Amino acid sequence: MDFFILRHGIAAELGAGAGARDADRALTPKGKREMWQVARAMKLLDLSFDLILSSPYARASQTAEIVAEALGLAKKLELMDCLVPHGNAREFISLLNKYKPAPQNVLLVGHEPYLSQLISLLISGGSTASVTLKKAALAKLSTDSLKFGHCATLKWLLTPKQMRLLR
Repeated sequence: MDFFILRHGIAAELGAGAGARDADRALTPKGKREMWQVARAMKLLDLSFDLILSSPYARASQTAEIVAEALGLAKKLELMDCLVPHGNAREFISLLNKYKPAPQNVLLVGHEPYLSQLISLLISGGSTASVTLKKAALAKLSTDSLKFGHCATLKWLLTPKQMRLLR
């Protein structure tokens, strides 16, 4: 299974725009433009997904919707509460392992610090791998068997700037 992990784009500050709740923070116009650029880069990389899983928070779900639309995968998008900023890795892994047939290419869209902690867990078994995803960064991990702990290899990590260079 290949995991592609995408952090949401640039979002409004807490209390600005949509409201005072963190979950309501939407992508800014700049964040939307950047996500469209990232989605185009993903298309140039010939990426496709059996499943797109996103945090239900506005900025993440908007990011996932942009990618799904750009890649023609809107019907493959699902929201998961366990992908919120302080999500539960055990719950996420358990839920993903229940999909039958098991998806081979999965895109996860969410937040820091959760996504970096999830990458560290899957590639090192704990928190020893220091990984930080910039906003709109994309990582690829591969695993033969998804489990809680060391089970994956980090194949690559691209910043939004690197993806913008793809033409």
